[in-house]
Amino acid sequence: MMRRLRLFLIAISAIVPLLGQSSPDQLLLKNFRPKSAYNTPETRVEKARYPVIDMHSHPYAKGADQIAGWVRTMDAKGIDKTVVQTYATGARFDSIAALYQVHGDRFILFCGFDYRGYDQPGFGPAAVKELERCCGKGARGVGELGDKGKGLFYGETKAWGMHIDDPRMDPLLAKCAELNMPVSIHVAEPIWMYLPMDSTNDGLMNAFDWRLDNDPENLGHAATVQTLAKALKRHPQTTFIACHFANCGYDLSILGGMMDTYPNLYADIGARYAEVAPVPRRTARFFQQYADRLVYGTDMGTDARMYEITFRILESADEHFYETAQFGYHWALHGLALEEAVLRKIYRDNALKLMGL
Repeated sequence: MMRRLRLFLIAISAIVPLLGQSSPDQLLLKNFRPKSAYNTPETRVEKARYPVIDMHSHPYAKGADQIAGWVRTMDAKGIDKTVVQTYATGARFDSIAALYQVHGDRFILFCGFDYRGYDQPGFGPAAVKELERCCGKGARGVGELGDKGKGLFYGETKAWGMHIDDPRMDPLLAKCAELNMPVSIHVAEPIWMYLPMDSTNDGLMNAFDWRLDNDPENLGHAATVQTLAKALKRHPQTTFIACHFANCGYDLSILGGMMDTYPNLYADIGARYAEVAPVPRRTARFFQQYADRLVYGTDMGTDARMYEITFRILESADEHFYETAQFGYHWALHGLALEEAVLRKIYRDNALKLMGL
């Protein structure tokens, strides 16, 4: 009897979740996976229109075999070169360089900054020396630096409380200008991460995972973005690349205003396709207006399908489609149908100019 009861309870425990999933009032928001009912064209763009320079990736592939597989995927999808933003200095940078430099110019390496001792008198000369050493080892730029509002923290050492516009950063940023090394920096996060986590937040399903609304020590979105604007003004000879549209996808005029003011600013579009594709007409106009200042990036791994969805958003005129496998939002996306001249600049030409290739 007890054995039968146990089997019955096991069966019930397996059935109840299934019943809950089929009932709308039991459906969890995180499990919402919409599929478009519209009978509209679905374009699969298997290879980019022009040979691409991906200006924002990371050392996802960890060994020789994985890196070789990544190169095969790059060949299949039309990725000519990939910038690997290592965050790294010292022995870690050297080890990454040894792996990726086997493939010649297919990978362009960026190093990090060494922040050790940033909160002590005399910070600067040692960090500049390490930057020069990394440059000698093959680093062509710096990044990805990261500041979500509490200080620069990407990499092996953290610099909480120090932002990109801090005077302590002056020697490093000036040396980047001297060495012709562009600086890629991630400031803030998308605006949805700062909004109330309630029913009014239309990006809630992704925003909650990355929320910053509950951190009173955080500078906030606008103030964090302003640290970049101040650094641009302090260092007009240094080239900066604002990662992810400077996280201003909700209002690209903020980024546009900085570009109008500071000719030393570029932006990559990596990992923010889902933030701008819901408003395709406004986004396409922005791409047209700032076609000389935007560069392609991914920042989403090495999967072939990942590349294809970025091409679909940039190249096609597809409407109302979902891509919940790649992006954390559950809203409809639209193709931007960018013009040929704009595509060529974003895929390739701007990066060639920016990197002096």
